[in-house]
Amino acid sequence: MKKLIALACLGFAFVVSAPAFAGAQQEKMKGCNKEAKGMKGDERKAFMSKCLKKDYTLKADGGSDAKATASAAPAAAAPTQQNKMKTCNADAKTKNLSGADRKAFMSTCLKG
Repeated sequence: MKKLIALACLGFAFVVSAPAFAGAQQEKMKGCNKEAKGMKGDERKAFMSKCLKKDYTLKADGGSDAKATASAAPAAAAPTQQNKMKTCNADAKTKNLSGADRKAFMSTCLKG
């Protein structure tokens, strides 16, 4: 039983940490795509293979950093759907809502 619980906890930790690793890989993929602009066919395939390896360092590109910073600022100001959901869930829990009442409250909360 203890082994099963330990295995479940390990699996949970892996699932929770996976998006963090995926984000870094996605960012590297974006950078590699920018550097590979203009390449085609086997040349692009070879470059992308080399670029996505752990030891490859992307070239510094001031333009992409400025765009990333500019796009991050509005996202922080406006509440995301995920943040709305967290807030509405917390409010519904505080009010001890359940069933149809909770559903109606969540619908109204998420719209506003």
